[in-house]
Amino acid sequence: MENQQPEYFQDFMPENVCFGCGIHNPHGLQIKSYWEGEEAVCKWVSEEKYHGWPNLLNGGILATLIDCHCMGSAMAHAYKLEGRPLDSMPEYRYATGTLNVRYLKPTPNDQTIELRARVSEVKNRKTVFYCEVFANGLKTAEADVVAIRVYDSSQPPAENAFK
Repeated sequence: MENQQPEYFQDFMPENVCFGCGIHNPHGLQIKSYWEGEEAVCKWVSEEKYHGWPNLLNGGILATLIDCHCMGSAMAHAYKLEGRPLDSMPEYRYATGTLNVRYLKPTPNDQTIELRARVSEVKNRKTVFYCEVFANGLKTAEADVVAIRVYDSSQPPAENAFK
């Protein structure tokens, strides 16, 4: 079997200019998330400009990685539940309801960062995630994240939070 590139959730988020996950933001973090079984995975390589202290990743950047990884994963999970491809309609968008990050150890800024998120609950427009962050196999942070569906292209504009 050939190695093929995963289907990245962010490639199916039109008009996305978000700093963390927007494919249309050339100055952003440009994260890429994909399914690995029931986990949403993101592998990201930092740059020196994102350090907090020398050789350590800035905590706000780490929170942004977790946040954006989970928002894209919420969209992909909704499509998965409906048994449809990421490029199908209706289009959904999610925004952060809550983000509770626990920083366990300093995260190196010179290693690949791996995020692994699992859905723990879905209720109406809300999807809850547990996300873990690893650097060189060591867990450096974990988070509970609530994603809220704020846009559904099949609904009238008054029903959506933004567009």
